[in-house]
Amino acid sequence: MRFLWLSIITALLLGVIAGGVVFSDATTSPKLALDLEGGTSIILEPQVSEDTDISQEQLDQAVAIIRQRVDSTGVSEAEITTQGDRNIVVNLPGNPDEETRELVRSSAQLVFRRVALVGDPRSQEQVQKEQEESGGGEQQDPSEGLTDEEKERLKDLTGGDGAQGQEGGDAPAGGGEVAEAGGSVPGKDAEKSGDTSGSQAAGEKASGDGEDTKVTDSTPRPLFDPEKDTDEWQTDKIIKKYSELDCTDPKNRSGGQQQPADEPVVSCGKDGEAKYILGPVELSGEHLADANAGYKAGANGVQTNQPAVNLEFDSTGREIFKQITSDITGKQQPYNQFAIALDGNVLSAPSSNTPITDGNAQITGNFTLDEAETLADQLKNGSLPLSFQVQSEDQISPTLGTNYLNIGLLTGLAGLILVVVYSLLQYRVLGLVTVSSLVVVGVLTYLLLLVSSWRYGYRLSLAGLAGIIIGIGMAADSFIVYFERVRDELRSGRNLLSAVEVGWDRAKRTIYASKGVNMLAAVILYILAVGSVRGFAFTFGLAVIVDVIVVFLFTHPILEVLSRTKFFGQGHPMSGMDPRMLGVKPAAYRGALNLSIDDSEKSPEGRRREKARARKAGMSSTDEEEAPETSTVESSAESDESSASAASAEGSAVTDDAAESKASKPAKAEKKSKKKVKDPGSSGRTGGTIAERKAAAKRAAEESADEGKEADK
Repeated sequence: MRFLWLSIITALLLGVIAGGVVFSDATTSPKLALDLEGGTSIILEPQVSEDTDISQEQLDQAVAIIRQRVDSTGVSEAEITTQGDRNIVVNLPGNPDEETRELVRSSAQLVFRRVALVGDPRSQEQVQKEQEESGGGEQQDPSEGLTDEEKERLKDLTGGDGAQGQEGGDAPAGGGEVAEAGGSVPGKDAEKSGDTSGSQAAGEKASGDGEDTKVTDSTPRPLFDPEKDTDEWQTDKIIKKYSELDCTDPKNRSGGQQQPADEPVVSCGKDGEAKYILGPVELSGEHLADANAGYKAGANGVQTNQPAVNLEFDSTGREIFKQITSDITGKQQPYNQFAIALDGNVLSAPSSNTPITDGNAQITGNFTLDEAETLADQLKNGSLPLSFQVQSEDQISPTLGTNYLNIGLLTGLAGLILVVVYSLLQYRVLGLVTVSSLVVVGVLTYLLLLVSSWRYGYRLSLAGLAGIIIGIGMAADSFIVYFERVRDELRSGRNLLSAVEVGWDRAKRTIYASKGVNMLAAVILYILAVGSVRGFAFTFGLAVIVDVIVVFLFTHPILEVLSRTKFFGQGHPMSGMDPRMLGVKPAAYRGALNLSIDDSEKSPEGRRREKARARKAGMSSTDEEEAPETSTVESSAESDESSASAASAEGSAVTDDAAESKASKPAKAEKKSKKKVKDPGSSGRTGGTIAERKAAAKRAAEESADEGKEADK
């Protein structure tokens, strides 16, 4: 039955891998880490002024966040370290995709701002040029720096007769997106991360001299109202920047701008379809507790095919977000919109249908599921404390790692050969059970590595290879412990079938304790370590689990089967289970009173059993002390004859007269003695316990001695 379970597990793993190779991107070899395959090295440099100091705490926080982002993509064995007191080095194994590269470079800083104006993404100069080339359109005064539509918007805002959105009611770049109150979004969690480049931390501002100031959004405060606070955003500086910014140029949407948090700003839509004037930061991303992506649920709870991003705020964020949505609900576009800005770009500008009071918002709009997952994952993984730019990006050669891999494999093979040789010398043919068990451990470990590499992005490093070799080598300990327990039972006098079962009961407790300690060490090391050390802990723990499975489902069952064969059951010298080779001496036959074994040759277990039988038979302690060293007792008849002979020899020394007078007495005594001893002797011949026969022989000897003394007198 145990063999069946092992076969099912192996077949299941093979089926999963085969299906992955045919229908997915699984391979028949595990992915290799940076030290074995090479990869990409990215050096990040912080974007701060030269006189700005960078603390070690900021660098450590940035390293931790970048590592969390990389791990979220399924890329393992990445090396992320600091270089000097400013730069961060990110080494990614293999050939990472552009999505992962952008994830490393981006800061993912989230802020919420009110929308004051949405307009044409082109610059004023570009608009005039296109109008001149087409020969149509009214020329605008360059000093004003506004298009007709933008100028009309400003007129509407200042004239108080209502602001309108884009003509035709279309609000670009998020104007069609809606923020609704809602709980969780059905569907899968975010598994991928998107792009955008670095900027300063959410909730901080960069003033003209580069000094950062913390935004105090920890408590609700009066919000920016673009309808009433026109003097804050309709300044010459804002209007000039708005008219000159060309959001159709990808360079202007690369992110990384250090925008002031407590002032209105000009931003581009991430897709380049709109240009915005936004108010100060109302809410920072530090109050976003969770974000996930999936599909929107309909009114009846049925999942739709519309992607959605679900946001959940903490207690402070819930109050601020409630104030924002309450203030903008019911207003005309664009005043009913709030922008979600990430690294200076507007990712989404949804409108609010109703005040959201529970801190759970569901954003739907013009994005795909992949884009929703990208946004959710970036927001969930947090913001970098600094803005970074890529200083260099180089490829790492795998040549050195290939040499290390070959050396590691040769070392592992040599160690395995030594284990096999030792097993065969120590256990003869039984050593083949150890070898076959190690082969099964190796196969199952390799299959699990393939599944981990395919489904969880695990990459095998040199440290991981060392963990596999050590884990498989230590698997031999379980088999040796089991075999030695069985041998101990054979030495105590058990047959092989009984020794296998009793030995297994004792061995499995030792195996449990040993592997439990190994597994505990692997788990602690995996939790506390990073990088390649975690790879060692993972493979070592995996080998420990496989070892326990194999010893229970393969090694013990196969030894049970072998113990029933003639070769092992009868203790062939080459079986490794020969009692004579284990120091067990054969018992000697001593006649009618069963077996006689000298006390010095008896095992402790044998002596305990003999005492137990004696107690069961009712033998007293006095009888045990006076009993002879061996188990044999001479018959009562032989004792009588020897006594008579002794009496006759002594009687021959007296005078003839005395001899004649005494001769009649021994003859009578001899007849009387034979008559008295007849019953005990017959009792010994007819059977009875050993104790009864010993007692009868003792009484006969004493009576014969007494009669001999009387005859002498």
